[in-house]
Amino acid sequence: MELDFDKLGGLIPAVIQDHATGRVLMLGFMNQEAFQKTVETGYATFFSRSRNKLWVKGETSGHRLVVKSIQADCDSDALLVQVEALGPGVCHNGYRSCFYRTFDGGHWRVTEPRAYDPGAVYGGTQ
Repeated sequence: MELDFDKLGGLIPAVIQDHATGRVLMLGFMNQEAFQKTVETGYATFFSRSRNKLWVKGETSGHRLVVKSIQADCDSDALLVQVEALGPGVCHNGYRSCFYRTFDGGHWRVTEPRAYDPGAVYGGTQ
């Protein structure tokens, strides 16, 4: 089986899930090179659409994602990557998951506490 990188212009969405809890932590995109680096190193590597380059999750914060398993969907154009998250959180805004807001009653609410201070990790304000 080959992954279909052509459908989205060279990228495949990768849903990142905590292997122990099943919680979705983030969504990233991989090109073929990022996928290969992920497989070779055992750390989740993505393609940054805004910076137009590869990045290893945790390269700045140290909050790396250790890959436990990788699954492809039925069309071979999306991935589910189960990981062990090293560090208190995955989100650059300081939360355990990038999905920390819930749409409720017509409004978005933050529904979990911050796991770490992003200013202390990344500098500046987040």
